[in-house]
Amino acid sequence: MSQATNLAELRGAAKPTDPAIRAGFDTAGGFDLIQRTARMFASSNIVPTQFQNNLPNCVIAVDMALRMGANPLMVCQNLYVVHGRPAWSAQFLIATINQCGRFSAIRYEFQGKPGTDDWGCKAVATELATKEKLEGPLITIGLSKKEGWFGKSGSKWQTMPELMLRYRAAAWFVRAYAPEIAMGLQTAEEVKDTFDLEPAGNGTYAVSLDGIKPPQKQPEDGNVIDIDTGEVQLPPVETPPKADEPKKAAPSPKPLAAKPQPAPAVEERTIPCPRKDNALVEDEDCFHCRERNGCPSWAQEG
Repeated sequence: MSQATNLAELRGAAKPTDPAIRAGFDTAGGFDLIQRTARMFASSNIVPTQFQNNLPNCVIAVDMALRMGANPLMVCQNLYVVHGRPAWSAQFLIATINQCGRFSAIRYEFQGKPGTDDWGCKAVATELATKEKLEGPLITIGLSKKEGWFGKSGSKWQTMPELMLRYRAAAWFVRAYAPEIAMGLQTAEEVKDTFDLEPAGNGTYAVSLDGIKPPQKQPEDGNVIDIDTGEVQLPPVETPPKADEPKKAAPSPKPLAAKPQPAPAVEERTIPCPRKDNALVEDEDCFHCRERNGCPSWAQEG
């Protein structure tokens, strides 16, 4: 009696993933699992551009989501890179602390008169375990001016101050009572407030490096150091002629062109005029005289 063997038996049943393995950097199995998860996000076009086809960024985002107990896609959608620094969206940070289960939903208490430097806001919440009311630091318009946030180019503090007060008060509340939720990162609004950029058009900002670029160094030996490459630029060296090669004669200097001499002055001729008692008259006047025909002086000069 023959026994039939199917293809699955020949290949062997695939081993199921051990449920005890958790994605992370602690074990080889966990590191492989977190890369498999991150590879899926890197191949998606739903995530922001800083994560598309970027496996290392996706691995970091997945790890942060696991540590926070958040959804990896939500982390990718709300983790910004501002001037090379990762930062949270303020809305995401508020939603995370509201859903962490340790506090009641954040509320805001305003004080002062709107439009003045004393107008401010602080975030408050109740710790569910102790029923204690927690108050965050007070953020005022005067504080934003002293810190330099209000007067920056393109600052939202001038156009939407109430919203900025809420965002900054919530961010400082999280940093004061639940810093593990923010994982040491600032909000995108906080990072933007630390840079003073000039608008370059189309909603973008530009930084000019000309003002902070150091001048070229001039060493004592006279060489020039290129500040971009750090290489020493040596002056050109003339190659000496070979022993059997005659020296090139120095080119003879070109003769100087002679200075043009001024033309000699032309002497004016004079003729004695018998009509004017032989007084001397110029030749041109004699030429135009009506009585020059038969004049002895004109005939003599002619």
